[in-house]
Amino acid sequence: MLAREWVAVTDQRTGLGWLATQLWGERVLIASAVFVGFMMWLAGLHLGWVSFAVLLLVVAGLLRTERRTVAVGRKAVAVEAAAPPAPPAEDLAAVAAVLGALDAPALLLSARQTVKLQNRAAEAVFGPIPEGSDLAGRIRAPGLLDMVRDAIGSGQPRETEHAERLPSETVYVVRIAPLAGPAAEPLWLLTFRDVSQARRIDRMRSDFVANASHELRTPLASLRGFIETLQGPARNDLKAHERFLAIMHEQATRMSRLVDDLLSLSRLELRSNLALEQTVDLVPLVAHVRDSLQPLAGDLGVEVVLDLPKHPVTVPGDRDELVEVFENLIENACKYGQEGKRVDVVLTGGADGVPIELSVTDYGPGIPPEHVPRITERFYRVNVEASRSKKGTGLGLAIVKHILTRHKARLVVKSEMGKGTVFTVKF
Repeated sequence: MLAREWVAVTDQRTGLGWLATQLWGERVLIASAVFVGFMMWLAGLHLGWVSFAVLLLVVAGLLRTERRTVAVGRKAVAVEAAAPPAPPAEDLAAVAAVLGALDAPALLLSARQTVKLQNRAAEAVFGPIPEGSDLAGRIRAPGLLDMVRDAIGSGQPRETEHAERLPSETVYVVRIAPLAGPAAEPLWLLTFRDVSQARRIDRMRSDFVANASHELRTPLASLRGFIETLQGPARNDLKAHERFLAIMHEQATRMSRLVDDLLSLSRLELRSNLALEQTVDLVPLVAHVRDSLQPLAGDLGVEVVLDLPKHPVTVPGDRDELVEVFENLIENACKYGQEGKRVDVVLTGGADGVPIELSVTDYGPGIPPEHVPRITERFYRVNVEASRSKKGTGLGLAIVKHILTRHKARLVVKSEMGKGTVFTVKF
């Protein structure tokens, strides 16, 4: 670069134009030299010596101008060398192609924390970001911006966790690292890895362990207390023996149901990836489930009414698992819709390509709207006391959801307070 500047200055010195420019630039010095020469001639010096002195003064002025020009050229070269050149367009195009293949949001930043590139995933999350925009103007997260400043200041990668609350809760692990490459300007890659699902699974697992422990702790504490009473103060009290043994039997049965449901969930999770090789006709299966629950419905004073088609309605599936689904739905309708005295079970579709649907309708008190989205969660209860009094474990609908997911079906719940609830299985 310095060589090019020197050539440019040398080129400017060629020709009469350059000489005239230099003489005009030093006109004050030349006029002064002529005046001094005139005074020397008046003082009696020889005209040749006077001309020589004037010529020396003019040449000194021209040399000073040349040195100043070269110095200015060198300063311009130094300034240009100090400013970091922008990365070549082909380098940014290659980086953009790589970022475009990533499914995680990614931003390419300069050392001044401005956005140079974004991929499609980042555009979907943050919207279009014009090139050169300041990062702080697009992402308003003080912790994340502090991490970016710290990384750029230290030159080392950094990582932090960032949560977005809107439009839904999303958790990202955000990492920034220097991007090695041929570009002279330092570039930084900011990536966002979505860990929301992993966090939700961890939370569900911890909630499951806590709820399972709580559900087992209560009957175990009851059993322990009654055993200690029978061994101590009530050792010879036959009436207390009968009453306490009946309660102990009830609590042991409750624990047995809970363990059975937990084992059922575990088996479903292990078999979730296994292919369904059987074909099940739902018409006789639903009739069989109604017949098996008829004694329970009679005790509760509820009539279970079937509306089944005359033609076969077949689906690929596991018969025992589908029996468990319909038993849970009809049994819940009888227990929690007992006030309506009636449960309607309707099976439709299966012919001429019509989708297969089975609905179980009760006419009980209904479910409050805020509880409907969560009723298939493990151990979630709309009314804890009512559920326990009806010998529920809080796992029935969670089992139903797991089975239907394996059968590529879904459960739709509609409820209206005071009018009842409809559970619809759509295959």
